[in-house]
Amino acid sequence: MIGVDVGGTFTDVVSITDGKVAVTKVPSSRTDPAGSVVEGARRLGVDESAVFNHASTMGLNAVLERRLPKVGLLTTEGFRDVLDRGSVHRPLSAQTDPSWRRSFGDAARPLVPRYLRRGVVERKTADGATLIELDEAQAREQIELLGRCGVEGVAICLINAYVDDSHEQRLRELVREILGDGVEVSLSAATSPLAKEYERASTTVIDVVMKLLFSDYAGQLHSELGGLGFTGQLNFADCAANLLPWQEALERPFRILFAGPAAGTVSSGHLGQAIGRRDILCADVGGTSTDVSIIVDGAPFVQNTFEIEHDLIINALSTEVSSVGAGGGSLVTVSSSGGILVGPGSAGAEPGPACYGRGGTEPTVTDAALLIGILDPAGFAGGEFELDAEASRRAFESLDTPVPFEERVRTAYRLAVAHMAEEILNVAVRHGVDIRDFSLMAYGAAGGMLLPAALDLLPLKEVVIPPHPGLFSAIGLLSADQVYYEAESAYVVFGPDTAAGIDEVYTRMEERLRARLGAAAEGLPVRRSFDGRLVGQSWETPFVQIPAGAITAESIAEVVAGFHDSYELRNGNRFDAFPVEGVTYRVELVVPSEKVSYEPAPEVEPFPAVPEGTTTLRHLSAEPIEAEWFSRAALEVGATVTGPAVIREELSTTFVAAGQTATAGRCGELIITSRSDA
Repeated sequence: MIGVDVGGTFTDVVSITDGKVAVTKVPSSRTDPAGSVVEGARRLGVDESAVFNHASTMGLNAVLERRLPKVGLLTTEGFRDVLDRGSVHRPLSAQTDPSWRRSFGDAARPLVPRYLRRGVVERKTADGATLIELDEAQAREQIELLGRCGVEGVAICLINAYVDDSHEQRLRELVREILGDGVEVSLSAATSPLAKEYERASTTVIDVVMKLLFSDYAGQLHSELGGLGFTGQLNFADCAANLLPWQEALERPFRILFAGPAAGTVSSGHLGQAIGRRDILCADVGGTSTDVSIIVDGAPFVQNTFEIEHDLIINALSTEVSSVGAGGGSLVTVSSSGGILVGPGSAGAEPGPACYGRGGTEPTVTDAALLIGILDPAGFAGGEFELDAEASRRAFESLDTPVPFEERVRTAYRLAVAHMAEEILNVAVRHGVDIRDFSLMAYGAAGGMLLPAALDLLPLKEVVIPPHPGLFSAIGLLSADQVYYEAESAYVVFGPDTAAGIDEVYTRMEERLRARLGAAAEGLPVRRSFDGRLVGQSWETPFVQIPAGAITAESIAEVVAGFHDSYELRNGNRFDAFPVEGVTYRVELVVPSEKVSYEPAPEVEPFPAVPEGTTTLRHLSAEPIEAEWFSRAALEVGATVTGPAVIREELSTTFVAAGQTATAGRCGELIITSRSDA
C-alpha cells in the first residue's frame, strides 16, 4: 500500500509492505506536481503495491492564489451576480468596516469575471414546472460570446435545476455543439443537486476548474506510475478522506479539493483507537499553516459544506478543519511599531526558508528553530539537503527593528506556538468541550518541533507525537475506506403524510448508487442520513442518521426524534415542539479497504532513556542551555526522556521543553506531559 499527501512545500510518500513502513519526502513542484509524486513512488517502489492513495492541496492552492484557467458561467437571466454577492455574510471583524469586500467578489479577485458570467432566458419554478421556456437563440449568443473570449470550461447553474435539470442538459448540448468537446462542462444538477443557488453555483464553478486542473495531472500520474510497474488501483481522497477510484473522482472533482487535513484527522482517530484515546484535538503543522480538527468519542465532525475563503462555500462532505496561518515556513516580519510578527505569509517550497539555500532571504519559524538548535542542519528532511544556519542569521539580522537579535529569534518561536495554541483553544471552545480531557495529536513535519511547547499555554492532558509525524496524513490515506454517495434536495416537513415520499427518495438514490457500483455493492449495507432544520431556520443540522428499514407513517416519529437528539448534541438545546423540515437527503455505501494496523507492544515499566549526545540550545533564555538529544528509532517502549531534550528522526524533530517528560508508547507514539502531571 502507498499513500501520498501532496502539500505546498513537500510531497509526503509512505509505503507499507508486509507491515514494514518506508517513507520519503520530495520537495513539491508548482510546475510539475505529478513529477514529485512519481519521484517519491520511484524511491519506494510501486510495482508490488495493490493501492496508491492520493491526496493533494494542488487545487486548493490554485484557488487561493487565483492561478485559474479561464472559465465561464451560464445562469438564469438576472442571477449572473450571485457569485459576487455570495451568501451576504460578513466576518465578525468586518461588521462595522465599510471598506470590507469579499476576496472572491468583483472588487477583489473573482473566480469568474463578470463579463464571463452570462444570463440565459429561462426559468423553472421550485416544484419543477416551466415558468419560462429556454430561449435557445439567446443562449447560443451567450455561448458564442464565451467562445470568442477563449474560455476553457463552462459552469452551468440554473435556478431550481436541482428539481428539473432539462434546461441545463440542453445548454450542455449547445455548448458541445458550439464550442466543441475540448471545453469542459459542469452542470449544477449533476455536480451538486442541492437547494440554495449560491452554494450550488460556487460548487459548480470550482468543479469545472478542478476538471481543468486535474484531468491532465491525473492522466500523467496514472501513466507514469504504470511506467514504474504499478498495476493496482489509483485512488483519490475527498474532503472527508474517503477514497474514490481516480476516474470516478474526476467526474466530480470538486470533492478532492482539500483532502490532506481530513486524512490527518482519520489517521489520528485510527491511532487514537489503538492507544486508547477517543477524545483528541488534531493539529497538522505544515509549512504554511496549522490545520486543527477535533475527534469526540472516537468520531470526527463531518460537515456537508466548507469554506475555502470567507463565504466561498463548497457543497462537499468534509471533515471540519480550522486553519491558522502559522507553520514551519511562516514568515517572520516587523509591525509598523517595530514589533515581531509571525505569519500568515509563508515562504512556501520555492524559495522556502532562508536556511534552505534556495534564494529565500526572509526569516521563518524554521530559521528560528535552526538558530535555537532544535534542528540538526545535517539531518533535515532525511538528509535531503543541509540547512544553512548563517543564511538564517542574516535573515533575522536584516529585520528593520530595534528588538535585539536573541529576542527576535525567541519571539518568533514563541509567537508561532501561541498562534497555534490559540486556534486549538478556539476549536475546543466552539465545540463546548473541556480541553483538560483531550490529548493533542501533533503531526506534520513541524508538529513535534513546536506543539509540545503548547503545554505551557493550554491545560491539555498530553501531547501525542505519532510515528512518522511528517507523513502522518499520508498514513491516514491508508486508514480510509472507499465511500460512494448520492444526495438530493427537497424541502419537506417530516410527518406521517410525507413519510412515503421521503422513503421513495432514499429508495431511488440507493438504486442509482448500487447500479453505479455493480457487483461491488452486493452485500454492502447502505447508510442513510439527512440535513434538516427546525421549520423557520435558515441553516441545517447535517448528517442526522436514519435507522434501517422503510420510512413509514409509524417510523417517521423515530426519525424526527433522532433529529432532535442530533440538534441537542451539536447546539446544547432541544425544541421538540417545533416541526422538522428535511432539506438534503443522502445515501452512502462503504467499500472496506485494507488498512494500516497498529500492534501494541507489551506494556513495561518506564525507564530513563540513554542519550546519544548533547546539544546547545540558544536564544530561548538569557544563557545557552545544554540539552540531551536522542534518536527516536532507538527509544524502546517505556523509555522516558526528560526535557530539555531533542528527539531526532529521519523526517521530523521533537523538542521536549524543560519541565516536560516524553515517554515512548506501545504503538510507536511519544506521549509528552508536563513534569507535574507525569
